[in-house]
Amino acid sequence: MNKSSFFIVGQHAVIEALRNPKRKVLRVFLTEESKKNIHRKNPNKNVLEDVKVYFKSKKELDKYTSREQLMHNGYVAEVEHLDQPDLKQFIKGKNNLTFVCLDEVTDPRNIGSLIRSAASFDIDGLIIKERHFPRDSKLMYKSASGCMEHVNIFQVSNINSTLKNLREKNFWIYGFDAKGKKDFTDIKWEGNNILLFGSEGFGMRQHTGKYADFFVKININEDIESLNISNSAAIVFHHLRYIKKKS
Repeated sequence: MNKSSFFIVGQHAVIEALRNPKRKVLRVFLTEESKKNIHRKNPNKNVLEDVKVYFKSKKELDKYTSREQLMHNGYVAEVEHLDQPDLKQFIKGKNNLTFVCLDEVTDPRNIGSLIRSAASFDIDGLIIKERHFPRDSKLMYKSASGCMEHVNIFQVSNINSTLKNLREKNFWIYGFDAKGKKDFTDIKWEGNNILLFGSEGFGMRQHTGKYADFFVKININEDIESLNISNSAAIVFHHLRYIKKKS
């Protein structure tokens, strides 16, 4: 069965897709300069070897990004979706896993930025509701800056039942909320953990919050109402990686 294809744009998104042996790249549209740059960045392997390459001017490539008002930087590719990893299979026999779970988060830029941070700080996977995941978004891929190729993304039909099942598999669930009583840096962060973040505007749904074992917060300047979710996540991911490396 043929998978559906879609377009991604930007240097990092396209080059990392070409480097990923699990990603099927159908066509690449490049300027002459971007082709040279790909070869410079991949001196030991011709990542364009089995790919249909079309050379275009910058203006011709603009039609792929004009609607989203994105910068393509001379790189556009048509790709297929990666095979989806199975969460139940992934956790078998593994310990000290850290997943981030997004409840009602839908903004492609925020999701992409969060995925970039997750890859940078070795988060084991992202759990997100299938219906809310902008799987074909050029903006998400561009914001992730190539890191879509380096993070396990588990698209689930129901966040609440997924959290319930993971609790039964000895995962601790930490809901991040400005009203949380404990600062997240006061937690030992041992065992298997899920970092649960709510939506950009309305926070965590009350029903989903019932599955959290603890509510924690990020201490920030009291004069500031809140942080952007991708910034919050990056702070948390960095701290957890630091804790793991210390231990």
